[in-house]
Amino acid sequence: MKTFLLLCALVPVLLLPPASLEAQPISGFSPEGAAAQHQLEARFDQLLRAQNLDDWMKHLAARPHHVGSEYGRQNARFMARLFESWGYETQIVRYEVLFPTPRIRELQLVAPTRFTPVLQEPPLEEDPASQLTGEQLPPYNAFSADGEAEAELVYVNYGLPDDYEQLQRRGIDVKGKIVIVKYGRSWRGIKPKVAAEHGAIGCIIYSDPADDGYARGEVYPKGPFKNEYGVQRGSVLDMPLYPGDPLTPAYGATATADRLEREAAPTIAKIPVLPISYHDALPMLQALQGPVAPADWRGALPITYHLGPGPAKAHLKLAFDWKLTPAYNVIATLPGSTWPDQWIIRGNHHDAWVNGAADPISGMVALMEEARAIGELAKMGLPPRRTVVYCAWDAEEPGLLGSTEWAEDHAAELKEKAVVYINTDGNGRGFIRAGGSHSLQRFFNEVIRDVPDPQTGVSVAERARARMMLTGNAQERKLAAEEKDLPLYALGSGSDYTPFIQHLGIAALNLGFGGENAGGEYHSIYDSYHHFTRFKDPGFQYGIALAQTAGSCVLRLANAEILPHNFQDFSQTIAQYTQEIETLSRQLREEAERHNHLLEKGVYALATDPKLKLQPPKPKEEVPYINFAPLDNAVVRLRRSAAAFHQQLDAAQSLPEELRLRLNQQLQQMEQLLTREEGLPGRPWYKHHIYAPGFYTGYGVKTLPGPREALEAGHWQQAEKQIAILAELLETYSSQLDQLATSLSPAAGGRQGTLKK
Repeated sequence: MKTFLLLCALVPVLLLPPASLEAQPISGFSPEGAAAQHQLEARFDQLLRAQNLDDWMKHLAARPHHVGSEYGRQNARFMARLFESWGYETQIVRYEVLFPTPRIRELQLVAPTRFTPVLQEPPLEEDPASQLTGEQLPPYNAFSADGEAEAELVYVNYGLPDDYEQLQRRGIDVKGKIVIVKYGRSWRGIKPKVAAEHGAIGCIIYSDPADDGYARGEVYPKGPFKNEYGVQRGSVLDMPLYPGDPLTPAYGATATADRLEREAAPTIAKIPVLPISYHDALPMLQALQGPVAPADWRGALPITYHLGPGPAKAHLKLAFDWKLTPAYNVIATLPGSTWPDQWIIRGNHHDAWVNGAADPISGMVALMEEARAIGELAKMGLPPRRTVVYCAWDAEEPGLLGSTEWAEDHAAELKEKAVVYINTDGNGRGFIRAGGSHSLQRFFNEVIRDVPDPQTGVSVAERARARMMLTGNAQERKLAAEEKDLPLYALGSGSDYTPFIQHLGIAALNLGFGGENAGGEYHSIYDSYHHFTRFKDPGFQYGIALAQTAGSCVLRLANAEILPHNFQDFSQTIAQYTQEIETLSRQLREEAERHNHLLEKGVYALATDPKLKLQPPKPKEEVPYINFAPLDNAVVRLRRSAAAFHQQLDAAQSLPEELRLRLNQQLQQMEQLLTREEGLPGRPWYKHHIYAPGFYTGYGVKTLPGPREALEAGHWQQAEKQIAILAELLETYSSQLDQLATSLSPAAGGRQGTLKK
């Protein structure tokens, strides 16, 4: 009994963080508040259990659970019951979204020989999940057009605009042809989009083993990489126009919502598109003749890669069941004890193309364990001060449907109450990587400073910094060597943060671990519990690290006395982006001048092997000098205003509760000042003018997208117009920072002290 009582007395001590960690400052907290927060996070960490992640993944990934599936509905109910048991107010919110599934999938090589592709992935004895053939969606591209086409094949590399320029120089036109294109280098939806713009009537997408197969390592089941029959399913919705349900742009897809006619929906692909394996692609590519592909177009198949057109000819026929399907979002809310009308939102999707152990269940189970531990803290009498909202999104895979419809449906309330949205998706062994609003960069670096890496014992920040020193670019290596903050990458698209930051203007983070979890299971039947626990994160060590990292983000944001935005980080990032587009403008002008000079001198013809019969490139338009002065002046003011605000905030302590509440309300609205109701040119759904997915990159980000994409497209007047719009937004942003600084000054009632900025 004495031993038992002694152990009970020691437990609170064991739960406390090391003294060195407890002394670390935290943005937005007083020294006393930071010490209490470190103790809270130590308790949180002690509550986390890897076995829960293992058990939940076995359950959630046991059967295929795409949107509209019976098991997807069962998973939503399973998670809702768990959230309720942890003390959350939980609801399942249903939307009716368009989700086409295939009725006809036919592809044949009809000349010069005949070949019928398999178009299936065989089950493996080693992987029970791959054997559930009656429940699996077959390999297909959602939101392909219905259609039938028979035409010569043309190999178009990765199917990007530059690839078509290369074909044109070789006198190859894809008009009236079917293109065969490799996965990679851009989001898959860009490939049929660009093909259709060039007149192609069909598109076949395959994974080359150079990118995703035996050229990278042993294939499944012996190793993690894609075997010859593996196929990447996926949506080809034109998300750079807008994500979400294509029939309800900018408003929620409720049961009673007005809907566009399908023919009027601009985001649905214009031509039929089908994904295939490299087993099925090999005979088709082998049958091509015409010019040999450029060296950097060649993959790892045992053939000579030719461009065509022909003599290979293919017949493609696709038809879909265009039905409305229920999508089930699980929304679990833990009300805040002090500021219940300020929301920290945390999300991960739960739907998958098939079993989806890595994508997305590895992230979903980490979120669930994180939510369970925070619920346990609340039951101990330690609830979050702000409201925490946990979201399990459905229908992410077809095009961010679940999150987008919920965000559009609750837009007014979210703009009023949401402070930050924190997103995860798949997760695995390796290094932390995070993107987001750059006003959160310092905050996130403080979090990862305090989370241990499970393999090495150092902080996840230190391990990520070590990798950056070895593999980063010159700027990244310099930052790492100087032990500066690790930079957040800018958010493009591809996961559920998109509607929050880019449509509503809510500050966001997207994070996960990876880099030592490579494999070829993505969107195939082999993304299973068996594959994940062998190759991705054995023991769920990095699932726990993700729960610690994201959970610390949630707890700090929920409890911060002052919201921890750092606008000096943001202003420095904007200055960098401005320098980039000014450099881009200069480079475009110099490249055009050099190009036209070489063309005039006949250099292209002289320097090219005559056997290739390359046509000379077209002359480039002269690039005028662009007026960046409004933007340069706005950036100077932004940096000055950010510095002044943080100077006042550094000096402020023990703010009156009314002033602190008002300050936090204004801080949570700052990101919205970077949006404009008219949105970006040609795509008004995207309202954020700092971060957006590129029109021809899809997932890939374009920072300062208005002027940057205008410059890249050669629309010079539009570039100057977008520069003026951006400068005006930044001036408004700076004015708000100036007002906040004034409100913190002693003359306005603020007291002097040492509250951490």
